Formats: sequence, C-alpha cells, structure tokens
Amino acid sequence: MDSPTPSNREPSWRFSIAPMLDCTDRHFRQLMRQISRHALLYSEMVVAQALHHCQRRERLLDFDQEEHPIALQVGGDQPELLAEATRMAADWGYDEINFNVGCPSPRVQAGNFGACLMAEPNRVARCVEAMVAASALPVTVKHRVGIDDLDSDTLLTAFVDQLAAAGATRFSVHARKAWLEGLDPKQNRTIPPLEHERVIALKQRRPELMIELNGGLDTPEQCLKALHHCDGAMVGRAAYAHPLRWAAMDALIFGDPLRTVKASDVITGLMPHAERHLNRGGRLWDLCRHLVQLVEGVPGARQWRRDLGQHAQRAGADLSVLERSARQLTEAGL
Repeated sequence: MDSPTPSNREPSWRFSIAPMLDCTDRHFRQLMRQISRHALLYSEMVVAQALHHCQRRERLLDFDQEEHPIALQVGGDQPELLAEATRMAADWGYDEINFNVGCPSPRVQAGNFGACLMAEPNRVARCVEAMVAASALPVTVKHRVGIDDLDSDTLLTAFVDQLAAAGATRFSVHARKAWLEGLDPKQNRTIPPLEHERVIALKQRRPELMIELNGGLDTPEQCLKALHHCDGAMVGRAAYAHPLRWAAMDALIFGDPLRTVKASDVITGLMPHAERHLNRGGRLWDLCRHLVQLVEGVPGARQWRRDLGQHAQRAGADLSVLERSARQLTEAGL
C-alpha cells in the first residue's frame, strides 16, 4: 500500500487522520498531505446505499493521486451494498476501505448503521465477509469500546474476534463508549470518559490483531506514547483544529529528515489543487474554509483569518486570494 517507499518504512496507518464528516473532504486531505507525506488519510463517511443510487459517483469518490495513501470509509448494514462499495473503492484506486461502526449520529442510527451496529455483531461480521470477498483491498473497522449498556471488555473482545475471523485486518478503536440516546454526536466525543487503558488492554489480550488507538490524542507526544502500546495512533479533531501541530510526524514515526513546514508553504503547495478545483467550477471557499486553522497563537493571526474569510467567500474569488494570503504569511515569517 505504501509503495513506492522504502521497505523498512513504518506502515502509513501507524499515524492516520480520522474520517470526519464535513471535515476530511478532498480539500482538507490535500492540506494534510502538505504537512505529512506518509500519514494514512481517510475520506468522509460515504453511505453505501447512496453510492448504489448515485448517478455521479465521482462526487463521492474522486480524489487526487497525491492523496495516497488514502482509505474510503463507508457506512451501511447491507452486505451486498457494502460489497458493491468495496468494488468501487478498488476500481477508483483507494488503498483501503474502512467500515464505520462508530458514528453515534441519530441520522446514522435511523439508517441502522454506525455505532448502533455494535449491538449486532453477526450482521457486522456478514458485512465484513462480503466486503473482504469483493476485492483485494484491506478491510478495516472503526468502532467504539462499547455502546449504552453493551459495554464490557468481554463484549469488546468478542466483537473484534468475530470481525477478525470475518477478515477484518485492522481495528481503529475510539476509546469512548457511545450513548445512543441522550447525547448528540458532539457530546459523544467529549462526555463519555476516555478509556485508553481499555484499548491498550484489548491489544494485550489480542497481540496478534492490529489495533489503533483513537480518541483524545491531542499532541505528537501522546501519539508516540500510544504507539508504545498499540499498532497505530489515529488523530481526529486535534488535526483539524491544529494542522501544523503534526508537521514533525513524518520524522518522528516514518524516519524522514525533520523539516520545517510553515503556513505559507502549505498554501503555496495547495495552489495546483486550488487551480484544478476552480477549473472544475468549484468555489475557492470550499478549500479556504479549512485553511483558517493554519495560523494560530501569533500576532495578527485573527486578522489574517478574517481577511482570508472575507476575500475567499466572495463570488468569483480566484487564486489571487491565496497568493495574497501566502504573501502576507511569508512577510510575517510564517
């Protein structure tokens, strides 16, 4: 999956950017690829049923070659549709496919997928089996440590055992349980306590399985600590809110020479992608809405964000907006 790279390089999933709805679109992935050349990137969750019915699947599946390595995350509960989605992912050139069994959104629950499927391990196993049979892509699963009252280490272990037997190759475990009633998705990311020790204990019980720790990893140091116990570290909101914080990960994990990545470098690196997006009829703000987090904690950051937002949201905003923003940052040494 990581070719062409040296055979002794750590696999990309040792450090990954979690799939996040309304965040990890192709523009944010391009941004993160400026910061890390090797981290595994994920799409937003794509619903298998939507893929089946969509007439313009490229809107849901397209990505640019420089985004590799990249995984498609899918949601659903029908094995045949998930198998079809897996074949599409392989045809489109994705490196992996990930099955979402962790999202607690009421809208997702209404479709009987996401975290509520942890109550139906047999159904999840059938879905994984169908996905594995559909292509040669690695099939991975993202899930919680538990849901509602189905929240014990015995149940968690049985869950991953059954999915591993069905062919799942890796488990991204969000170290919080999900309350499916009474908490909204945002609250489910913060109110249930973090239980890293339970994910670590799962890895200790099943050392032969590939287990990634997800949830509450806010700094590179925390990721490195997680890697002492688990096979991978997956970062979500902290990557979106503080993208430049992760610029050293290629050196710390993948053995690259340490390089300084400035905000101006990121914007300059995004110019070809922005030009392609505008030429396809896209709006500059589609990309720039992700850039406002690039600059923080320095004098003038708020004014720079305000200027970028005002200019990028105007009708007809073009590359000159990015060029101006990059020039401002370069003059400030950022």
